[in-house]
Amino acid sequence: MLMVGDIQVFMVASSISLRGSLSNSLFHHFPRNITHRSSCKYFNGNVGRFKLARFCSTAIWDALDESPVVQNEGNGKGIDFLHQMEERGIRANVQTYLWLFEGCFNSGSLLDAKKLHARIFKSGFDGEDVLGSRLIDIYLAHGEVDNAIKLFDDIPSSNVSLWNKVISGLLAKKLASQVLGLFSLMITENVTPDESTFASVLRACSGGKASFQVIEQIHAKIIHHGFGSSPLVCNPLIDLYSKNGHVDLAKLVFERLFLRDSVSWVARISGLSQNGREDEAILLFCQMHKSAVIPTPYVFSSVLSACTKIELFKLGEQLHGFIVKWGLSSETFVCNALVTLYSRWGNLIDAEQIFSKMHRRDRISYNSLISGLAQRGFSDRALQLFEKMQLDCMKPDCVTVASLLSACASVGAGYKGKQLHSYVIKTGMSSDLIIEGSLLDLYVKCFDIKTAHEYFLTTETENVVLWNVMLVAYGQLGNLSESYWIFLQMQIEGLMPNQYTYPSILRTCTSLGALDLGEQIHTQVIKSGFQFNVYVCSIPARGILQRLREEDVVSWTAMIAGYTQHDLFAEALKLFQEMENQGIRSDNIGFSGAISACAGIQALNQGQQIHAQSYISGYSEDLSIGNALVSLYARCGRAQDAYLAFEKIDAKDNISWNALISGFAQSGHCEEALQVFSQMNQAGVEANLFTFGSAVSATANIVNIKQGKQIHAMMIKTGYDSETEASNVLITLYSKCGSIEDAKREFFEMPEKNVVSWNAMITGYSQHGYGSEAVSLFEEMKQLGLMPNHVTFVGVLSACSHVGLVNEGLSYFRSMSKEHGLVPKPEHYVCVVDLLGRAALLCCAREFIEEMPIEPDAMIWRTLLSACTVHKNIEIGEFAARHLLELEPEDSATYVLLSNMYAVSGKWDYRDRTRQMMKDRGVKKEPGRSWIEVKNSIHAFFVGDRLHPLAEQIYEYIDDLNKRAGEIGYVQDRYNLLNDVEQEQKDPTTYIHSEKLAVAFGLLSLTNTMPIRVIKNLRVCNDCHNWIKFVSKISNRAIVVRDAYRFHHFEGGVCSCKDYW
Repeated sequence: MLMVGDIQVFMVASSISLRGSLSNSLFHHFPRNITHRSSCKYFNGNVGRFKLARFCSTAIWDALDESPVVQNEGNGKGIDFLHQMEERGIRANVQTYLWLFEGCFNSGSLLDAKKLHARIFKSGFDGEDVLGSRLIDIYLAHGEVDNAIKLFDDIPSSNVSLWNKVISGLLAKKLASQVLGLFSLMITENVTPDESTFASVLRACSGGKASFQVIEQIHAKIIHHGFGSSPLVCNPLIDLYSKNGHVDLAKLVFERLFLRDSVSWVARISGLSQNGREDEAILLFCQMHKSAVIPTPYVFSSVLSACTKIELFKLGEQLHGFIVKWGLSSETFVCNALVTLYSRWGNLIDAEQIFSKMHRRDRISYNSLISGLAQRGFSDRALQLFEKMQLDCMKPDCVTVASLLSACASVGAGYKGKQLHSYVIKTGMSSDLIIEGSLLDLYVKCFDIKTAHEYFLTTETENVVLWNVMLVAYGQLGNLSESYWIFLQMQIEGLMPNQYTYPSILRTCTSLGALDLGEQIHTQVIKSGFQFNVYVCSIPARGILQRLREEDVVSWTAMIAGYTQHDLFAEALKLFQEMENQGIRSDNIGFSGAISACAGIQALNQGQQIHAQSYISGYSEDLSIGNALVSLYARCGRAQDAYLAFEKIDAKDNISWNALISGFAQSGHCEEALQVFSQMNQAGVEANLFTFGSAVSATANIVNIKQGKQIHAMMIKTGYDSETEASNVLITLYSKCGSIEDAKREFFEMPEKNVVSWNAMITGYSQHGYGSEAVSLFEEMKQLGLMPNHVTFVGVLSACSHVGLVNEGLSYFRSMSKEHGLVPKPEHYVCVVDLLGRAALLCCAREFIEEMPIEPDAMIWRTLLSACTVHKNIEIGEFAARHLLELEPEDSATYVLLSNMYAVSGKWDYRDRTRQMMKDRGVKKEPGRSWIEVKNSIHAFFVGDRLHPLAEQIYEYIDDLNKRAGEIGYVQDRYNLLNDVEQEQKDPTTYIHSEKLAVAFGLLSLTNTMPIRVIKNLRVCNDCHNWIKFVSKISNRAIVVRDAYRFHHFEGGVCSCKDYW
């Protein structure tokens, strides 16, 4: 049974039950024998008697008797005025007293108010509720809660506003328990609470004054009275639930709000941040930003705190820019959060700069910077700041002193630490748990173990941290017996060892070679369930290594190999270096693992050094080392060195071949990878799933569908095609090579699919312009319960962009954070800008960029500029170009896009200036180029290219195609980037784009049954796109063009992009 005694509602010993039916009364067990409201009985233990009388004489005279007459308090003008009225025969009325009370309220004269209170009673106005209400205001304003309560009890028919007035007065005096008691009485007397009532009561519940069951019952009452969506009520309820750890309930309240103000967002964001859900807090801030809610200092303080906790320092730095933009950089709350952010980041220059510019500093300001300086080892500066804090009349607290003690401990400043210890004793902080731990840590790190032990004996023994510190102290001294005694004694005292206790004692056992004792403690680790704790587990393994002699090299190298196999490359190399420092010579396994680790992080120089060591150590012919060297040089793009290492292996196995193939494929040497794959087959070496995966990836990267299909056939023959990983790379292969039908067939025939499978197919649909299919597949994926990831959303957003599904795309973007808990990455923002830009919503795209929570990168600005070129928007285009040139002044694409934008808009002077600027800066334009495969050979074409052996035939054929296309409606637009003079001067064939030449050559060279597949390194222009549509119709051929953005499938005069690209 839940009792009101839990929240100390009344100041008497009796407690009142709060349980009961909400349909009847929230507080069912409130005393039922009350004939009239007598809250004095419950609110004031000093009141021994109570009479039922309006403005009763007892209340009046008690008020006068309990207030000593202070000289010069009150000027008596109100009473004098009443005397003058009576002398003239004028009787004061209610309004007169209200005016006089107003004067008392404004002048702050409590004594005059009490005298008027007495006159009211004598004059017979004790029945006027309005006078009682105003007098209650005055008593509450002066902190006279007892008199206010007495007076409140004299008013039998109080309305809800009067109840609220008394509740607010009690709340202002921080009498939270009495607020809850009065609310109980209010419910009992069937007074209907309003929004203000609930808001005050909820604030009274904060600080642990009410149990969770009481809060739930109040919430139910709120809903019952129809305030479940009121910001005034829900904002403190959100805050209350969050502070009590009920974040999901806070979310429900937040989502039901009909109008969310800044307070609502602050309560929700700060609640998430305070409950360890920092990612959600940041995402919610992004949602708030998009909702055009003006941020407050408290919002930024909460979000910055979230960034600090999860070490998103770059994001915090970007938020700093928003803070400056909104003019909140001088707010104390915000500055404190920024100081903490930069201090934790290690950027003490910015932290100190912000601190020095603060108009008002509080204790948190000082603590944040002192803590940052201490953590970075700047103990002198931290102590200087401590002195400045005291000079500023700011009293240090436990956090301040703990940070300073940590600073002293880090530099061995024992004398300064003892001075701080004296300060701790003088200020009464000795019993604080944080201070105890910091002081003990100070003496241990200053090697004053005697003082540490003496201090340890005076502290609270229930603090497990102190026991752990002493374990470390005796471990440093090599005193195993004392360490083990502390380990046993703490358990006798009833304290359970934690994840920091076991490593301390195990480390001591290891360093002293006490293997038997270490094994006993390890057994206890397993029994207590800490065997899976990473920190605990690392000590036995590392500890074993630390006591090994040279003949135990196998254990060292086994650890190195284990790290490498789990992709912990840096740890493997660190361990290898440590082994060498101890004079232990590595074996072949150690060298192989270390070289493989270098390959994993492409540490070529270090890998070459280890290669030399292995050679000197006599392992030049070892197979495992040879394979690792092949992988190292191939992954680092050193083809000759990779081949040389490969050739030196006498007994090559499939690992040797795989190392060369996968290494070349990953470093972009795809042709070499496929050549090696062919040689491997000729050598009769059996390929495995890893081999096929690497080879297919190589064919996909160079869009070699013919060889990709050959490898696919080999996979079918060997049975590897049924593997999920194999199907995934095949889907990617066919998608990248323009054969979306083959990709679909592979996907839908898969017996089992994983997230990678769905992502590959969604991305393939997107690249080929099948936006609706991509979206449908995405929805089907969600229905099957698969969780989409960042790659999934890139594919879906790109699909929406390519087919103009603006609303759908924006909805999916919002759902990333709202429904799936994914923080959008730069590539997702690029997709949204592209989505808006393609739809000619350039102002929206610009606004979206300016409101992004991350700093826009070059790709975002380039996407916007490209859209401005297509839609001829010079203003926004120039805006994007300025940012782009600041980020990448050497990138030719910016100048070309800007020049083309001016050209299509007829701004020829600006176009010429852009070209001249590009020339002056020495920036070279990337030429347009197209490729087509004919009879196993790749043919490349440039704009106006006449170097091809069949150039004359190709140009004649293009003339013929132009005439035939013109007959059915094609109109050339090749001069859209040239002014009138240039059109007259230039040879028209000079500006025939490379894709036209490639398509014409394909039509001349390939049979009618084969589709034309062309690859273009730039975006296909409007004229070429239109031309290829007409050519596909007059030639009755399927033409596939892959440009820098997507695939275009031309057939029968129609393109799969529906002229939207």
